[in-house]
Amino acid sequence: MLKWIANFFKALNANQNPAEIAHAFALGVMLGLMPKNNALWCLILVFFMFVRINKPAYLLTLLVVSYFAWMLDPIFGTIGYAVLTLKPLEGLFGFLVDVPFVGFTKFNNTIVMGSFLFSLVLYIPLFFLGIFFVKFWRAKVAPSFIKSPFYKAVQNLPVIGKIFEAFEEKF
Repeated sequence: MLKWIANFFKALNANQNPAEIAHAFALGVMLGLMPKNNALWCLILVFFMFVRINKPAYLLTLLVVSYFAWMLDPIFGTIGYAVLTLKPLEGLFGFLVDVPFVGFTKFNNTIVMGSFLFSLVLYIPLFFLGIFFVKFWRAKVAPSFIKSPFYKAVQNLPVIGKIFEAFEEKF
């Protein structure tokens, strides 16, 4: 876990493309909001491990968002129920349930469908928020953090020192 955090800070301060970190953030939120007991979650997790994104940011965001996602389940249930009960889509959903592998995705669960659609809608705004965060971090936060007395006092601690080494690579 400390290695993930250190690699995340290295990516924030390095010349890595901000879009890679922003995609990782948006995808981590997407998977963090979805329930973990379905094949759709596993497919998205495995597929995006082979795409060029920042893996530590992806996994850290996934862990943090997963911890708080249960609070939004009533909203996801409402969204999923509204979509799954649409008259024009009933035939499509009925057909998809009969397809052997599609049933394992549990798309017919209101919370799975609602969280998937909610996270798809949030993907683009979260992507742009991630790019803004990376640029803001590189321009304002990291240079002022390195000059702070807190950084100088903590960088000699053995466990936290590895995380703080990531700041020194660029600045």
